Amino acid sequence: MTGIDPGAAGPRLARFAARSMGSRLSLTVLGAGRGAAEAAWSAVEAEFAAVDAALSRFRADSELTALNRATGADVASGWTEVGRRSAGFLSGAWRAQRMTDGRFDVRVVEVLEALGEHGAAALAAPPVADRGARWLTRDGRACRFRVARPVDSGGLGKGLALRWATRAAGRAAPDAAGLLLDAGGDVVARGSGPVDGAWMIGIEDPAAGDEPIAVIAARDTAVATSSTRVRRWTGPDGRPVHHIIDPAAGAPASGGLLAVTVAMRDPAWAEVWTKALFVAGAGRIGPEARARGLAAWWIEEDGSLHLTPAARSVTAWVRSEARPSGARAIAAG
Repeated sequence: MTGIDPGAAGPRLARFAARSMGSRLSLTVLGAGRGAAEAAWSAVEAEFAAVDAALSRFRADSELTALNRATGADVASGWTEVGRRSAGFLSGAWRAQRMTDGRFDVRVVEVLEALGEHGAAALAAPPVADRGARWLTRDGRACRFRVARPVDSGGLGKGLALRWATRAAGRAAPDAAGLLLDAGGDVVARGSGPVDGAWMIGIEDPAAGDEPIAVIAARDTAVATSSTRVRRWTGPDGRPVHHIIDPAAGAPASGGLLAVTVAMRDPAWAEVWTKALFVAGAGRIGPEARARGLAAWWIEEDGSLHLTPAARSVTAWVRSEARPSGARAIAAG
């Protein structure tokens, strides 16, 4: 779906939308000609399709599924050759695990499977006992990897897709004044936006309200959210569960949070830190996010909204009943 707004009073806007990787995908291009905007959208769709083919745990023909099926094989036959996208994901996952002290761990796929969220590969292996054990090996002579346990691309895969697709769109429409790429609520803003030079991005209310709980004035940043709002289901024991897994507990995170949003330049790392901070829980998220200088917003189970100083500086509006102490509503244009 496409739309072009000629914008008699300002730069034209081109809007495109479809579905990819299980969620809505959209692109808004500001100030580019029709041909360049359409080329940017084609580049975005192609990149997301390539990432899905490489990293989907729900596709029988993906590289990730092939990698997971090879777990438990002997050393000689356990190697899987992968492309650059899968290699980038595996290397990024390894680094993210170390940077977050293990709170971000792609091996939680086994927990998700046990809770009833099944992928394409049948996983017969028991859950990982030692979460700190080395699980990834690369063959230095070729782009071949071996994983000791099955892995899930999850939010990191989407963050990488956003990173790579944004670059591809920028190359396709180099003269665009700005662009906004949205994949299921995780967003990358580049260049100028239509409201005082910024892109206005709403933070979803995890209690399922239609009105955002806050609005960010984004300039050259990515915004990612981890929330319990969408991926919730009833587990095998009849209790409600969600997809944000605490690797140490081997269960859905239960630290008193409903949602965490992080804004930073890179969408993949924004995804990583939303998960790591969510797992940290309500008691630890504030001190850690402030110590790291992160722009972070989080909503606790009582519905209260909290912000770091870095987040407050780019917050354009906060819903009155969710407003934290000292926050004020600012017109978002």
